[in-house]
Amino acid sequence: MKKIIILLVCIFLSVGIKAQSFIGAWESYHTSEKGEKLKSVVIFSDGYQVITTYDSKTGKFISTNGGTWKLEGDTMTEKVEFDTNNSERVGSEVSFKVYITDTTMGIVGSDRKFTRIDNGTPGKLQGAWLMSGRVRDGKTQLRNTDRPRKTMKILSGTRFQWIAYNTETKQFMGTGGGTYTTVNGEYTENIEFFSRDDSKAGLSLKFNYSMVDDKWHHSGVSSKGEPMHEIWSVRK
Repeated sequence: MKKIIILLVCIFLSVGIKAQSFIGAWESYHTSEKGEKLKSVVIFSDGYQVITTYDSKTGKFISTNGGTWKLEGDTMTEKVEFDTNNSERVGSEVSFKVYITDTTMGIVGSDRKFTRIDNGTPGKLQGAWLMSGRVRDGKTQLRNTDRPRKTMKILSGTRFQWIAYNTETKQFMGTGGGTYTTVNGEYTENIEFFSRDDSKAGLSLKFNYSMVDDKWHHSGVSSKGEPMHEIWSVRK
């Protein structure tokens, strides 16, 4: 009888994990040793994820890491592509057991719990994207997205984050993120953290966006006040 109960519990947990989706954005708060109220945000897209921690009041950037992910039963395996705390982890895989409900998720055995922010909606750009080109002086300049040097942007339904890094040299170049909206061809970013300049936190930037041959065209004025026209392709 005991074996049957254990089997039923295992089946229940497995079905529960599969019935839920990690896709979307999640958040958690904790207090640092210095008394700072830190916010951690996880964004999951199909096959790619990122987690970032920053000061929820000042926007001071603390750390970020991410890469690919896959789920087998209740075991999640991540392959690290960037890690600001420990670059030596780049290229390694780590596996751990996870749990998920409609509103929360976390790692089994950890006291830290994440609360769902969104499930991949309502924004129209949910997914992982790679910078694949720019338009300058009316000319399109394409970029090889298979090279180690990458600029990736991951979006849920309400959250965005871009990350510049190199999987070969394990170098991290920068990141920024926050919330976003897509309304009538206008893409708006509300910056909550920016690793290169904490003073950018609180800025709201508006851009034009359109989909051309499955590519996201992103144009307007950058945070530096310079004109830009970027092309992003879905990461596969």
